[in-house]
Amino acid sequence: MMMLSSIPTRPLALALEALCLSLLLLTTPASAATVTFSVPPSPQIPNPAALPPSTHATLTALGAAYAAPLTADNAFVFRNVTPGSYLADVHCATHGFAPLRVDVVSVTEAGRKKKRTDGGEDDEGVSLRVWETFRGNDWENKGEEIRPDVVGGAFPVKVLGSKIYYTERSSFNVLSILKNPMILMGLVSLALFVGMPKLVENMDPEMRAEFEEQSKKNPMNSLMSGPQSGGGPMGNFDMAGFLAGQGSGSGGGKEQSATTNSGNGGKKGGKR
Repeated sequence: MMMLSSIPTRPLALALEALCLSLLLLTTPASAATVTFSVPPSPQIPNPAALPPSTHATLTALGAAYAAPLTADNAFVFRNVTPGSYLADVHCATHGFAPLRVDVVSVTEAGRKKKRTDGGEDDEGVSLRVWETFRGNDWENKGEEIRPDVVGGAFPVKVLGSKIYYTERSSFNVLSILKNPMILMGLVSLALFVGMPKLVENMDPEMRAEFEEQSKKNPMNSLMSGPQSGGGPMGNFDMAGFLAGQGSGSGGGKEQSATTNSGNGGKKGGKR
């Protein structure tokens, strides 16, 4: 009797399990969405079909990740994307693309009625919104909203530019030498050294005499030419002795000490 009473419960459990699986399958597509991105032609990429075959896009979130390759229509199609906030990245070996923020929001009945009044209801019961995002900033710092070309179409991705892995070696150029500040200073000094004597020769006699007189009064000329007899106070200035720490009275002090020593020696000799 106990065996006969337990037989009908097994088909009932199997039926309940099949019903749960069918309900799960029916509810999963209703809460998932299809996200599509396209690569439009641009000055950086005139022909998107020329992108490498390894180009792909990813949708990443905390605990979820999706990947989609580049299709023949120059698009990335993500299917069965669950509600959440995702970061969209396009990975390409030759070009860089701007990251995007994708929000997949499940639309409730009240939201559907509101969307129906606005004329933009989603058939799958989800709402898709895409913005530009910036790396290193707060996630809530959203940029310009990206809208599809047509209602329910693909969202375009922005190309930042091409990637350059190698820098071309610069060739030798004579003009690049002239850009060196040391070379320019040397050329200016050479021009002054060669041109000043010719300018002095072509001066008027009165102007030339005045120029020579001012040059003699310049203290820098006496320093450059060294000590001269009969010159001004700067002519007898010993630059080497000054830098060595020897004053003007050092010589006299030495002579005086020498005479005192000799005198002491003579006195001692006399005592002997």
